[in-house]
Amino acid sequence: RKPGILFIGATFIGRDLGPRVAARLSTGLTADCTSLEVDVTNGDLLATRPAFGGNLMATIACPNHRPQMATVRPGVFSKLTEKKENYNIEKVDVHLEASDIRTTVLEVVKANKDIVDIGEAKVIVAGGRGVGSKENFSLLEELATALDGVVGASRGAVDKGWIERDYQVGQTGKTVRPTIYIACGISGAIQHVAGMQESDMIIAINKDETAPIMKVADYAIVGDITKVIPEMVNRLKEMKEVAAELVTC
Repeated sequence: RKPGILFIGATFIGRDLGPRVAARLSTGLTADCTSLEVDVTNGDLLATRPAFGGNLMATIACPNHRPQMATVRPGVFSKLTEKKENYNIEKVDVHLEASDIRTTVLEVVKANKDIVDIGEAKVIVAGGRGVGSKENFSLLEELATALDGVVGASRGAVDKGWIERDYQVGQTGKTVRPTIYIACGISGAIQHVAGMQESDMIIAINKDETAPIMKVADYAIVGDITKVIPEMVNRLKEMKEVAAELVTC
């Protein structure tokens, strides 16, 4: 088939499969891309991803080898709203013989955890080092419950053991695209912002008005989360009570 471009999802399996396929085809692969463009003059894929520990964004091209390969994180791109007609979708049936599979799964053991997939959440209340302690994450949980959302975290909070890694947002965590993203005590390092900057609305709560997250946010609240969040929860409860009374009337 000799495709010019080959994309693979940057899932656990995709991150294993992509490099192996690229090596077999003697071509390059740009991993964990956050933006993709094509140079129409020569067909080169321009793949953008965080580089140098997430301190800058690099655009990488592979002009001398084909196919051009890239892995893309789930949730990075939104679905097209307009309908396109100039493409064909071909479903390929792949049949493997038992001799083609050299790995045998002996047992699957699942951890007994009630983990929420933050990648599908419409509202995320995320906490960073500025939350101060594991106990203060209960405030975030209370706000998330009031908004029918879930709790997330930056790498700093995860590294301190305040919350499990399944809830980490960012370059080394999950890429999310919620309707509302509330960043509590998060400084706004580029590694974290890369995983949530496509949120429809970003609200930042931070003591430091000069924190990078404040420039990314649609609404920035300067204050202590232990005072701001309880006030937000109270206001939300009042609004729900008023709405319930209107429905009753």
